[in-house]
Amino acid sequence: MTAVRIGVPLAACLALFCAAPVQAQQANMSFFVTSAGPGKGADLGGLDGADKHCQQLAQVVGAGAKTWRTDLSTQGAGAANARDRIGKGSWVNAKGMAVAKDVAELHGTNKLTKQSALSEKGDVINGRGDTPNRHDVLTGSQADGTAFPPDKDMTCKNWTSSTQGSAMVGHADRIGLRDDAASISWNSSHPSRGPEGGCSQSDLRSTGGDGLFYCFAAN
Repeated sequence: MTAVRIGVPLAACLALFCAAPVQAQQANMSFFVTSAGPGKGADLGGLDGADKHCQQLAQVVGAGAKTWRTDLSTQGAGAANARDRIGKGSWVNAKGMAVAKDVAELHGTNKLTKQSALSEKGDVINGRGDTPNRHDVLTGSQADGTAFPPDKDMTCKNWTSSTQGSAMVGHADRIGLRDDAASISWNSSHPSRGPEGGCSQSDLRSTGGDGLFYCFAAN
């Protein structure tokens, strides 16, 4: 048998050829779960900082021409409802799979599963049963995508704290300890908690998260 060697220029061309369809698909992407958070727990730099993080991650994979917004709510004066921030839809993931046609479907019977709630790179997010489990996604929202009343912190001080407080999270894999609505909710499963106050990177990891959040193309 005669071995065939591929020169470096040809190999590079083949690699680019193979990557081109993936980049094109990601350019059409309008939804993803962040592959990583900023690294400061639930301190995301507020909504502006979180939106910037979405935009930067999208830019890296060729989808930066869109305007990206986080699916996060805030509380208190001037509270923001996550559902009002993310545009009208429809939304598809990095592999072109539809997750919801509009805001009503997103907060109703959507198509979000472990296999469709992908990162901007098109990767599956580790869920329950994986090591490490990263399925807790920051939202600060009630199940309908609206903000909580201001009497109890559910947003780690409106995404500016990595110490005291708590953050409502959803399960990206739609799997929990039970089969009730909260356990399988993508955006409103349980508050964060932990010995460092509930909002640190360590606390988020200890309960099955990593400071990840959802990003939607709002245009």
